[in-house]
Amino acid sequence: MTDAILVLNAGSSSLKFAVYPNEAGAPSPFLRGKIVGIGSDPVLSARDETGRPLPQDDLIQLDPGASHDALISVLLDWLDGHQGGVSVTAAGHRVVHGGTGRTGPARVTDALLAELDDLVPLAPLHQPHNLAAIRSVAARVPGLAQVACFDTSFHRTQDRMAQMFALPRALTEAGIIRYGFHGLSYDYIASTLPQHLGDRAEGRVIAAHLGNGASMCAMRGRRSVATSMGLTALDGLMMGRRSGAIDPGVLLHLVEERGMTVDAVKHLLYEESGLLGVSGISNDVRVLEASDAPEAAEALDLFAYRAAWEVGALATSIAGLDAIVFTAGIGENSARVRGAICARLGWLGVTLDPAANERHATRISTAASRVDVLVVPTDEEGVIARATHALGVTGRR
Repeated sequence: MTDAILVLNAGSSSLKFAVYPNEAGAPSPFLRGKIVGIGSDPVLSARDETGRPLPQDDLIQLDPGASHDALISVLLDWLDGHQGGVSVTAAGHRVVHGGTGRTGPARVTDALLAELDDLVPLAPLHQPHNLAAIRSVAARVPGLAQVACFDTSFHRTQDRMAQMFALPRALTEAGIIRYGFHGLSYDYIASTLPQHLGDRAEGRVIAAHLGNGASMCAMRGRRSVATSMGLTALDGLMMGRRSGAIDPGVLLHLVEERGMTVDAVKHLLYEESGLLGVSGISNDVRVLEASDAPEAAEALDLFAYRAAWEVGALATSIAGLDAIVFTAGIGENSARVRGAICARLGWLGVTLDPAANERHATRISTAASRVDVLVVPTDEEGVIARATHALGVTGRR
């Protein structure tokens, strides 16, 4: 029986997991996988420590329509019998919103869960599922140490100006501020900067987490100074299905002149906009890049335009730019998108090496470029695993 830390990232229709040795430091997972299609036809897939897919004989068939609760129990049972048995000694969870008071990971308690429940309206697509996974594990394994790791925590180093909206002061004091998200990803990227940039790692860096959800973070001293997302994970960059920043007058128009309900507008902004809405084809960059439709090309061009615009805005917050780091699904895998973004940033001193970009090299800028441009795979699960070992296993911060 192998003692292990289980890392969970629960979404509305998927459950991603990774299993790490119960060790300090930065161990690699010996198993990672996901359950997709939750609510309709769930399917489990997993890979071993080498990245090789596990054969079907090692996996299990899941009941159609099974709930998150049921599937977490099934997952724990499967781990218990996998390769001689995996004994889960602690569980770590990605929790999107931690509010103003959470500046780092926290051991889960009833009081913490009640606090996080109050934040559900600020992250309606993510928070309910993150918390449901915590409760499911607690019901299945009472007393198991669990640790919540917050996407908002990394951005609590920002000064007041970077967090405020131009709203009446009473609303600001009530917590309506810019929180920022994808903090676990930025935490990991910040930790890797010295090995890629040397002394420049402490300089002016913009990390671009580009995936189905997308944001950017301006760092100085490897700490968050400003970020593109705000009160919710809807703000900022254009995303797969989310609109990103939009004139609030558009929302008033949709309600007052078009007769749309609040729920209809919410669905439009979270589910029908972004790459999907502009292209009318897909929210998947790979599908759009393979398409000959002009709408697909326009969606990709708009994505790159908005991203380059955001780099310019964030560079103002850190008084210049020494490096850009691309990460996450699109940032790590789309040479076309990276190239289109960088082509608009020559005025900042960005010069891309097309060949390095096409082969997804770690450094894709030329030697003459005033700005280093990197591609660094993120590892949010690793950040969670290390925090879970520190708080959930050893009990130290």
